[in-house]
Amino acid sequence: MTPPPRAAHGTPDAAPPGPPATTAGPALLREARRLAPGAVALRRALHRGPELGLDLPATQRLVLDALDGLGLDIRTGRALSSVTATLTGAADGPTILLRADMDALPVTEDTGLPFASRTPGLMHACGHDAHMAMLVGTARLLAGRRAALAGRVVFMFQPGEEGEHGARHMIEEGVLEASGSRADAAFALHVQPTLPAGTVWLRPGPQLAASDRFRVVVRGRGGHASAPHTTCDPVPVACEIVLALQTMVTRSLAADDSAVLSVTRLTAGTATGVIPDTAELGGTLRTLAGPIRQRLHEAIARVAHGVAAAHGATAEAIVEPGYPVTVNDTAFTELVLRTAADTLGTEAVDVLPAPQMTAEDFSYVLRAVPGALAFLGACPPDLKPHEAPSLHSSRMAVDEDALAAGIACEAAVALAFLAGRTGEPAR
Repeated sequence: MTPPPRAAHGTPDAAPPGPPATTAGPALLREARRLAPGAVALRRALHRGPELGLDLPATQRLVLDALDGLGLDIRTGRALSSVTATLTGAADGPTILLRADMDALPVTEDTGLPFASRTPGLMHACGHDAHMAMLVGTARLLAGRRAALAGRVVFMFQPGEEGEHGARHMIEEGVLEASGSRADAAFALHVQPTLPAGTVWLRPGPQLAASDRFRVVVRGRGGHASAPHTTCDPVPVACEIVLALQTMVTRSLAADDSAVLSVTRLTAGTATGVIPDTAELGGTLRTLAGPIRQRLHEAIARVAHGVAAAHGATAEAIVEPGYPVTVNDTAFTELVLRTAADTLGTEAVDVLPAPQMTAEDFSYVLRAVPGALAFLGACPPDLKPHEAPSLHSSRMAVDEDALAAGIACEAAVALAFLAGRTGEPAR
């Protein structure tokens, strides 16, 4: 993801007017900076030992140890290595959920950092190590203010964000009711190394896309490479399907209908002298609207079948639905913009001018509970945002000084929501 252009404050794209957040933001930031060394140490420990998917026993143990002694009600997952910790304030009030994801990626690290991954082929290349460290820091900060809290904060540490639907599993296991009553709001931060360090970006409405996977298997009739006329070669058929899918998107949707179809894999054959019986291609489809998503699901199958039939071959198209669109609640987004500006400074907060076409399974939470996901800029200090390796890169790195800003922002949003400084969230 490349950094979007900054929206000018005072324009229709800037934070809506409203009463300023009164969360003693500068004081929270100073406290977060005092907690930052511990957060950095935890982040580095997590970075050294990445784990994949839903089963993260070592990661879970590091999180549990870091939360020990804070007086939280802690539960672990049954079907996955999740951690749910609830902080109950001195007075009754609403409940806000704060989330951090936990899993890494199957990427071989190439950062050269002294705390680089010690597990071959695995890396925290999406910043989840920073997310966990910030949320632990937020738990420490808020636990120290328990006597002033009216309500509850649920800290959701979630495995399986990278394609394993971990948030959905945790919802099924009751994370939204972990405090004894259903959560009233939810918030998450995601680091972004291609944005200026310490800045916060989000927008109301759709912020991230739905993401689906598709696979097309073309079946022909193989034979000798010297006599293609005696075969039904599936390779050129698969290549034509790739081109037809790209044309289908650009010619069946209006220019302002956001959709991205990418074929990322094409495989066929076992030897240079043999025309294979089958060829296979696969990729992802990303959309922002349900009707367009459904229309393109149907179009993928129609195009694959039609192109294959034109060549005397057959094609099987399978579309696997993935994460829904990540939709930020308007009222809660206004709260985050005002609160983050009060805490970090108005120059550090801005509105994303357009949705991004990446996907997030925090979308499952936001379908059930009003809330928002925001990006926390974390560009490494020796680089400019447009130069920084992106998320999922083997060279992805973050400015660890940004962790203090993330801790302060998460804590400030929770405190502001519990104090009632937002309108009634609308779904």
